[in-house]
Amino acid sequence: MATDGADFGGENFTSDVGNGVVTPTDQAGIACTLFDGDQAKCDAVVGVKKAMASLSLIGCLFMIGVIWLFKKHVVFVQRLILYLTIAAFFDSTAYLMANVQPDGPLCDFEAFWLSFWDWAVLLWVTCLTINLFLITVKMIRTDRYEILYHIVCWTVALAISLLPLIGDNYGPAGAWCWIKEESTAWRFFTWYGPLFIIIIAMFIMYSYIIFILNKKVKSWQGTYEPEIERNRQILKAEIRPLQAYPFIYLALSVFPLINRIQNAANPGHPIFALVILHALTSPLQGLVNAVVYGMDRETRSRLSWTQIKAAYQGRSIHQPIREYPLVSAPETPELEDVGPLAMKPLKHSI
Repeated sequence: MATDGADFGGENFTSDVGNGVVTPTDQAGIACTLFDGDQAKCDAVVGVKKAMASLSLIGCLFMIGVIWLFKKHVVFVQRLILYLTIAAFFDSTAYLMANVQPDGPLCDFEAFWLSFWDWAVLLWVTCLTINLFLITVKMIRTDRYEILYHIVCWTVALAISLLPLIGDNYGPAGAWCWIKEESTAWRFFTWYGPLFIIIIAMFIMYSYIIFILNKKVKSWQGTYEPEIERNRQILKAEIRPLQAYPFIYLALSVFPLINRIQNAANPGHPIFALVILHALTSPLQGLVNAVVYGMDRETRSRLSWTQIKAAYQGRSIHQPIREYPLVSAPETPELEDVGPLAMKPLKHSI
């Protein structure tokens, strides 16, 4: 889950090395003054976040490997999941590399890298939610919007991440580099404000999508018509694989949002339990996505040694192109074609 990626609760770390105990913060040349100077709590925050980021990195590699190995990327909805996974992968690397650096080019790059991939994850989750809305409510074919999704996600993430460079607003911020603590307006303008608005909008949209889905499923019960069967195929092939990921983002946003509300209500006095829950959930997008993806029935059915070996051999062995004589295919009634690509009822524009 992409959060601010900076200090939890306005943590303040100062240089104070030489107590004889090597800790994660000491290795960076700093000592924690948060939680009444309790070094163990500060190290726990950093350690938990990096541990979760490591697990998410592994989860992202698993998803990318499965999508590539079984050629799932030929399906548009699987490509959307792939793009989200790539963004979550690099976001995990940002959480892993996050350490306090002296204010300078290296710290600015670390802060920019974190901001860019946080935004990329958020925007791809938003695109998945919009895509679900278009398929479910508007019944529109959405693969034509793939390039538009790319343009919006990458350019908006890049533009917003570059903005804090104006006036040197990137720098040391708590346990790592992000927008400086004194640049409160920039934090709100480039992350908190848009994040809260997007999360509220996604929650409303996602709730409406679930309402419409349940309504349609009830209307289909006990009936059999070719058009209804096509819609069921759409539900199975295009909606079901995507519906979990916006919910995952919303669920993982709960504790970071609660922690930020507490920080605003009582600045300078963070609650350790909330800070730990924030650190625990904020980097987990990649890991939870991988668990949900692996539990999908179609994916799970392929995760056997025989299937994996056959898929890898199909990927690695070059198959020669052969010519076959053309034969007339038997005519099939149009109404029998209920595959996800034969979606006659779907509109082609909004």
